[in-house]
Amino acid sequence: MDIINAVGRRKSAVARIYLSQGSGAIKINKKDISAEQYFSSAMIANIIKQPLQQTDTLGKYDITITVQGGGFRGQAEAARLGIARALCIVDPEYRALLKPVGYLTRDPRVVERKKYGHKKARKSFQFSKR
Repeated sequence: MDIINAVGRRKSAVARIYLSQGSGAIKINKKDISAEQYFSSAMIANIIKQPLQQTDTLGKYDITITVQGGGFRGQAEAARLGIARALCIVDPEYRALLKPVGYLTRDPRVVERKKYGHKKARKSFQFSKR
């Protein structure tokens, strides 16, 4: 099996996934995910492993992830989408397992832009009549 490429996006985070046959090592930006060197909490690190747990392939593939932009949560969810897409390339039967759970759907929500004359996107300055 060759190296399989896939891309996942969430908010402003972009994750490039390189999946190959191996022992189950997951590296994100050249740092090991199991020792929690990149993500501070184990909960965010578990988001990346969800598609692998759903398809029972947790120790079968080596995954290298390069991610940029966004925060830790957006980066983790972008990586989850990329891994799910890569697994569908490996075996199209995984699509039936990943699609109903929502791992193949790109979350379209992004931050709303700030409008002029307002403090934030919707919040206004205090109105004074006189």
